[in-house]
Amino acid sequence: MATDDMWIWDGGRACLDFTNTLRDRWRPTPEETLRNSGDLVRWLREAGLLAPDTSKPADTAVLTSGRRLRETVDRAILAVADGRLPSSGDITLLNQSAAEAPRPAPQIAITDGYLGAAGTTSLATDPTAALALVAQDAIELLLSAEIRRVRVCGSDTCALRFLDRSPAHNRRWCSMSRCGNRTKVRLHQARTRRSEHTPAD
Repeated sequence: MATDDMWIWDGGRACLDFTNTLRDRWRPTPEETLRNSGDLVRWLREAGLLAPDTSKPADTAVLTSGRRLRETVDRAILAVADGRLPSSGDITLLNQSAAEAPRPAPQIAITDGYLGAAGTTSLATDPTAALALVAQDAIELLLSAEIRRVRVCGSDTCALRFLDRSPAHNRRWCSMSRCGNRTKVRLHQARTRRSEHTPAD
């Protein structure tokens, strides 16, 4: 069972948070946080994609499908963010996964005297449909201008994916409190050690 701190919510979109459930991608053997179908269901609920009162559990096949979708999303997003096209196989899998849950009908409302989209959100009632919402979110990102703002954390020991929404579009870390500060402290300590071992003139 994954612990809560294994799931990091700094991606900026559900599909990026989902790719980040495979941690430490820089290692030869990354750390899997979706270790069983129960972990997958818990992640989908915490992500706000699966209704809390869902009684249908995820089985091993859904877990395998979810992990496969995760890696497809990751490959496709990194490819397009880098100016390349995703593979036809990845496009097919994304489209098939997205079709597992019908989109809710668009709704409108008048708020403060203005007409706009109503903020209705429909939660999936089973894990397969919740994974379809991840695929739909990935497709929306792939077709949006925001795809050029997808980044990989600049820390050598992280590799989490995130959407850079900083005003200057120069965010380097998945989180300043996690990787940014740790990297700055490590670099400062390395500079201090070098200066201590440098002979004085």
